[in-house]
Amino acid sequence: MSPTQSLREANDRLDIQVRTLLARIGANRSVGRMLLVVLAAFTVFALLRPGVFLTGLNLQNMALAVPEIGLLAVAMMIAMLTGGIDLSLVSIANLTAITISSTYSMLAAQDPARAEQAGPGLVLLGLCVGLAAGAVNGLLIAHLGITPILATLGTMQIFNGLAVVWTGGKTLYGSPASLTAFGQTAIAGVPMLFIVLVVVTLGVGFILTRTPLGLSLELQGANPEAARFSGIRSRRLLMRSYVLTGLLGAVAGVVFLARNPTASADYGASYTLLVIVIAVLGGTNPAGGYATVTGVFLASMVLQIVQSGFTAMRLSTFQYSIAQGVILITVMVIDQVDWKTLLTRHRRTAQVPSAHPQENPQ
Repeated sequence: MSPTQSLREANDRLDIQVRTLLARIGANRSVGRMLLVVLAAFTVFALLRPGVFLTGLNLQNMALAVPEIGLLAVAMMIAMLTGGIDLSLVSIANLTAITISSTYSMLAAQDPARAEQAGPGLVLLGLCVGLAAGAVNGLLIAHLGITPILATLGTMQIFNGLAVVWTGGKTLYGSPASLTAFGQTAIAGVPMLFIVLVVVTLGVGFILTRTPLGLSLELQGANPEAARFSGIRSRRLLMRSYVLTGLLGAVAGVVFLARNPTASADYGASYTLLVIVIAVLGGTNPAGGYATVTGVFLASMVLQIVQSGFTAMRLSTFQYSIAQGVILITVMVIDQVDWKTLLTRHRRTAQVPSAHPQENPQ
């Protein structure tokens, strides 16, 4: 290896380490910011409508509603971490739920007892659907070089079309009783579905911060060229990332079915844009390079708190949509403004003596 090449590789490694350090500092700031927003939103609605918002039923409903959107947001975060995006996540979730529900109904028509016993196998089948869908996205993006937004837009249409043809555009009813029971179970008042979200969040957080895969995903998003010089196989890495997002989309589909034993091709039609908002709100850089799963989890909680608060105050879904945009823009403005520079400039201006001082009356 020539001295010039060695120097170049050393410089690339230093660049990667600096970017990683800055990313972690930015991520920690995002977590603190979102924690304050969570506390502020909860406090505001608790003061405005305590008799409705603070009831045990409302709090439990919030914990039941947030897992499906939170899981999709965590999956979107992984795609965005590499500088990409996955618009097909909701379609993957729906296709998973439809696979489980339709297969269960087919088995139950012949032997109900056998259909119930096949519950775990049906869930595994649904997860395999997510893995296969993620592999299709990974093949298009990593190996064929199609831009992520175009590739996943195309697969979103394909998966949606398959779901519509499969169901005939109708809502399917039925799922294993064990899955429905799991969705209705709570431990110390905490729904099991919320615990699933926490476990998945912790698992993804461990992958991103404690494994070579997580570091490689950050480096790929921050500087693809530097990642390539560092020996990272970009194609293999992108393939893994989209397979992982497909799996998380399938987990969200299982949660869809566990919460409500129905499946349709158009469920969660508004979720795609919402999970992008949550990922960015949680501190994910849309251009790739850094993200924090804790921030995304807290951002999911913020929007669920706001939605529940608006419901408690009997405000419309259109007003909630406006609130989503206001929250996102406000947080982005706060993030972009260099408050330290503004304060320093203000102090300097205040300390500058007047150009026309008042004359002494003497």
